[in-house]
Amino acid sequence: MNKVVGAVRTAWWWTGALMGDHDYSRYVEHLRRHHPDAEVPSERDYWKARYADADANPGARCC
Repeated sequence: MNKVVGAVRTAWWWTGALMGDHDYSRYVEHLRRHHPDAEVPSERDYWKARYADADANPGARCC
């Protein structure tokens, strides 16, 4: 049973990582580690800026 629970947790974590669920926390860690004087944006502001940047610089997207 522990293997099943572990597999489900791993799959859930992997799915979250694929969808970007961990991006904000990694960004905050980066800011605190490399730019300790920088203001940490709220999670809402982080995602707004990220989506605005993706729209302004579409890169290799098809649309």
